[in-house]
Amino acid sequence: MSWHFYRARWRGMDYVASPEPHSLELWVRLRSPVPADGFDEIEPGCHVRTVPAAECAALHFVTTVCRWRGEQFHVHDERDGRLLLEYLGGSALAARELGMERIERGVYRLWVPREEVTDLSEHAAPLNVGNQHF
Repeated sequence: MSWHFYRARWRGMDYVASPEPHSLELWVRLRSPVPADGFDEIEPGCHVRTVPAAECAALHFVTTVCRWRGEQFHVHDERDGRLLLEYLGGSALAARELGMERIERGVYRLWVPREEVTDLSEHAAPLNVGNQHF
C-alpha cells in the first residue's frame, strides 16, 4: 500500500499519477493497472500515459491519516503489523507525552500496533499549478 501519492482525474477516470515538470508546463504521468487506449505497458500490470496537467480535471496529493490515542497522525509506513505515525498536532509537549520520537524540529514519529489505530482514511489535497486550481 502506498501511504502518500498523487491522483489525477483524466477523461472521467482517476489514476495514480506523478507530476513531471517540463520547461513550459506541467505534465502528469498517469498509471493504470489495466490496458487502456494510449497507455503503454511498461511492465505487467503497469500501463502509463503522460498528458499535460491542463487536460486533467483534478490533481491531488493524497495522504493517509488516522487517529491514535485521540490525536491525528499521518501514516508513513507499515511493517510487521505496525504503522509508522507522524504527529500532526502542534504541541511538542503532547507529542512527548505520547512517547513520540523527535525526528527533527517539530516532527515526531512512532511505530504503533496497527490494531490501536482508528479512523484510517485518505486525505486528498488539491494542487494549485500555475493559474490552474485542481
